[in-house]
Amino acid sequence: MTRAPAPQPIPTRIGGFGGADGLASFLRAERIGALIDATHPFAARMSANAVAAAGLAGTRLLAFSRAPWPPEPGDLWREVDTMEEAAAALAGPRRTVFLTQGRLQLAVFAAQPQHRYVVRAIDRPAEIDALPDHRLILARGPFLFDDELSLMRSEEIRALVTKNSGGGATYPKIAAARALGIEVVIVRRPAPSGAATVYALEEAMAWIRAQRDPP
Repeated sequence: MTRAPAPQPIPTRIGGFGGADGLASFLRAERIGALIDATHPFAARMSANAVAAAGLAGTRLLAFSRAPWPPEPGDLWREVDTMEEAAAALAGPRRTVFLTQGRLQLAVFAAQPQHRYVVRAIDRPAEIDALPDHRLILARGPFLFDDELSLMRSEEIRALVTKNSGGGATYPKIAAARALGIEVVIVRRPAPSGAATVYALEEAMAWIRAQRDPP
């Protein structure tokens, strides 16, 4: 969650519900018959709460997510399961590392203090000062391939750390790393929540239409 989310053209509620029980109460109070979990692919707790709340409230549930990025020929990927494993994968001589996994869990990279870190996030990370040698870039995607290529060249990036978030807005960094022969330490997604999942907007809209009561 960013501190200043982009405005949306629909009614919006900001803030937590109080776990699965609170969300279930909200679903009942608002008489919501269908719920779409469109949270970030790494928001495992929120997705688990959505499954539990839908069960408690008797609400139909669909997960709508971005398809994960598949590795392509030329990619130099090292896949890991946690951010701690990502930091451990950076053991070795000093190099410049591009951290693009978001503003959380930056402190784990202090375990590899020999590197220079280029950190990109939407908001200033609370843990940024745990990295003794860093440059912070505040920016919000989408990003362009040529810009990513130029940034990685100018900063002399030798490793990229990211989550497998999927989608097109931030994929150019993956393509740029491939073009430059840069190693990518990529964190795998958490286990699926168990909800039925679609990756295409058309499929999500078709599901919504199917939930409507007949006239």
